[in-house]
Amino acid sequence: MSDALNPAQLRAYFALTEVTSLLQYAVRQQLQAEGGLSYVQFEILAKLADSDRALTMTELADGVVYSRSGLTHQAGLLEKEGLITRSTSPDDQRATVVDVTDAGRAKVATVLPGHIGVVRELLFDSLDERQVDALGDMMVRARDHLRARPPRSAAPRSARGAQR
Repeated sequence: MSDALNPAQLRAYFALTEVTSLLQYAVRQQLQAEGGLSYVQFEILAKLADSDRALTMTELADGVVYSRSGLTHQAGLLEKEGLITRSTSPDDQRATVVDVTDAGRAKVATVLPGHIGVVRELLFDSLDERQVDALGDMMVRARDHLRARPPRSAAPRSARGAQR
């Protein structure tokens, strides 16, 4: 097996990274304009709003693929705004659990229509149903492959700095 990517792999990789960058830029603009939220703050709120229970900081960090220290900072900002609550876990005194407030749910409801509109316009309007299904299948397969690796929170602290 060669170390180099073949031309088709390079084309796919660079197209994927460019699409991701362009889409995230537009989504970030919309979230800031309509809700005063960063992308990671939206991810945190959406993940909590979609969960049927409070999540630990570790679960949240692994779910949104963000560092624990960065997540702690973002959670502090969201808590200050009254959008989430943080408390010590009743099951493990070392763990912090995070939950979304009614104001946090309302914030998600405010920005979600515009978020969906940006994603639909910039990504899905250029594809037919068959292509959307194929893209979904490919992305789920790639995601599952990546998620099969141990989460960042499982890596020893000294090794985490090398992963950034």
